[in-house]
Amino acid sequence: MPVRHLVWDMDGTLLDSGVAVPVSFVAAVRRLGGPQLRPEDVVASYARGPSDVLLAHLLGRDLAPGESEVYYEELSGATVLPYPGVLDVLGALRAGGQPVAVFTGASHRAASMLLAGAGIRTDVLVGGDEIERPKPAGDGLLLAAHRLSVAAADLAYIGDAPNDLRAARAVRAVSAAAGWGHQYDSSAPADVTLAAPRDALTLLADGIAGTSAAG
Repeated sequence: MPVRHLVWDMDGTLLDSGVAVPVSFVAAVRRLGGPQLRPEDVVASYARGPSDVLLAHLLGRDLAPGESEVYYEELSGATVLPYPGVLDVLGALRAGGQPVAVFTGASHRAASMLLAGAGIRTDVLVGGDEIERPKPAGDGLLLAAHRLSVAAADLAYIGDAPNDLRAARAVRAVSAAAGWGHQYDSSAPADVTLAAPRDALTLLADGIAGTSAAG
């Protein structure tokens, strides 16, 4: 199932953020006078939408002006590292003429903060606040495909969560399960399961010297 471009999920796929991101939400909700939460409560609510939508859901009310800044303050102090092998794979992609493309349910701002802190530079970044419908809808992949100047069916979407795989199937992209991620579920249907980040390179039609972002 060769493809032209890879698109990566962020949390649990590129970044080992299964602790730091939920903890940042828990701390922000506490500071804003919301209920006592556990990190697993946050993870279970990821499908609600991007960062501001999720924060309002966790608080149980609409956000007042400026309240979202509390979450970003907490996030700015978080240390999130890329999974082993991720930086090497992304470097190999770029060296081979391939763009580094990411679609995440997090807001564009949150994603930019986390990726930059982990030393990851992207060529295409689609945040959950840039689309109308969150995963498992495929809106983010359609936008990524548009920015890459290809059809969505030319993409492979690599993600750890079942909703990532559903989003890929919704737009006929190749669904590639990130078997190393913290939300990986072996029972979730996927076109292919990857044991390590570098395995994603085998999906490309022309290896890492495939077509450029301009198509």
